[in-house]
Amino acid sequence: MTNQTDETNMNEGMVPPPPIHERGLWENCLWAMWRTPLGLIGVATTTISVVLMMIGLALDLMGLVDNPYFAALCYMILPGFMVMGLLVIPLACYIQRKHWLSDSLGAELSDRALCIDLSNPKHRKYMIGFTALTVLNISILVVIGYEGYHFTESPFFCGKLCHQVMDPEYTAYTRSPHAKVRCVECHIGPGVSWFVKSKISGLRQVAAVITDDFSRPIPSPVEHLRPARDTCEECHWPEKFHGKRIKEFISFTNDDQENPERQEIALHIGGRNPKTSEFEGIHWHVSDNVKIEYQPLNRKRTAVGTVKVTRPDGVVEEFTVDNPEIPEGSEEIAAEDLEWRTMDCIDCHNRPTHVYDRLEERVDFGLLSRRIEPTLPGIREDSITVLEKEYASRDEARELMIKTLIELQGERHGNDYVEKNGELLVKAGQYLLETYMNNIWPAMKITWGTYGSHLGHQNADEGYGCWRCHDDEHQTKVGKVIPQDCDLCHDEPE
Repeated sequence: MTNQTDETNMNEGMVPPPPIHERGLWENCLWAMWRTPLGLIGVATTTISVVLMMIGLALDLMGLVDNPYFAALCYMILPGFMVMGLLVIPLACYIQRKHWLSDSLGAELSDRALCIDLSNPKHRKYMIGFTALTVLNISILVVIGYEGYHFTESPFFCGKLCHQVMDPEYTAYTRSPHAKVRCVECHIGPGVSWFVKSKISGLRQVAAVITDDFSRPIPSPVEHLRPARDTCEECHWPEKFHGKRIKEFISFTNDDQENPERQEIALHIGGRNPKTSEFEGIHWHVSDNVKIEYQPLNRKRTAVGTVKVTRPDGVVEEFTVDNPEIPEGSEEIAAEDLEWRTMDCIDCHNRPTHVYDRLEERVDFGLLSRRIEPTLPGIREDSITVLEKEYASRDEARELMIKTLIELQGERHGNDYVEKNGELLVKAGQYLLETYMNNIWPAMKITWGTYGSHLGHQNADEGYGCWRCHDDEHQTKVGKVIPQDCDLCHDEPE
């Protein structure tokens, strides 16, 4: 029957492929690539992935697409499919060879090795083709891997890929003093070990997002940050002498919306005084000549237990506190798990980039900049009411906030007043909405005061700030205390 079929094909001018046992081992492998389902899947997967990656790379480099999911597809998902396809191709050849050697004729040829004979023109052609494709594939993976590495190190990747989770932090970052500094420069820093740790941690975080098993709000990662000496001090230098800096606080009251109260203080930033060579001021805490260690009593570090100070002459002082108060809503650390932490920049500048505004400060800034018209009676109180109101979602806030402000003003002054000042009320409402959208995310349970700052003592009631240690209660065995003396950090400008 086979002979008849062969004769029919020859009579029709068609040359059938040689039977499997008449092909060489090289030809049989190539045949497995193109003629078996598994081989075709591998070739198709690789080819399609490469084409799509090249198109995506070109679009990304030309700036025609600005989408984190598109970049993730090009630099993370498609390379995986390409590598999978490249692995499937030799697997198809191996399976076909095993199948060939399983029958009696193939068993007779099983002692033949798959050898390369460069004197054979076919073998040279196969090797040239294989080498060219290998170089091409490796080059593509290197280029895509390089671009993919930079993509995963970019703020765009950190803030936009997991949009719901990181949108609050990314929004705060883009309007911060560090908006031009990449996330990884502070959260990872230089060196291979921290790079590897960050990628392992990133995998855990991705799994948490996929399974919807993450905290709301996202806790500040104070326990997992690299020491500031390895990151912040790449750019900043605590030893530099800053002396005093004047800071002005401007505020209004509900009774007087047009005349602000102004308070100026001179902050003792300090540093190493070039005239005396002594380290002074607030930055004394992180000088090279002194080492301050403390035991945080809760995860947020808003309660501090024993404080240890090692001075330049080697003298060590320990300040302890009796019956320390743990702020409500914070996770207390068990006594047996207490650890010593060396104080650095982050212990005061705990929100150096992801800064959230204080409600009344933003309203007062609106009055000062006249984005909220201060001549509108009761506008400050109504603005605070509008911002404090709980909205089910950010979309609901967009829909209702301006309307709510107008309704509150209408209840105060009547509809005629609203019609007369409608444009000013809409302008004020737009400013309040902008303020809300920069600070509040109901889905992530982020509201006013969710993230406190340790700078100063404006959030002292929640345990934040200088008074964690400077409370007149931490004392040594001989009665020396850590003072709560205002003049230590600031005084009246001269």
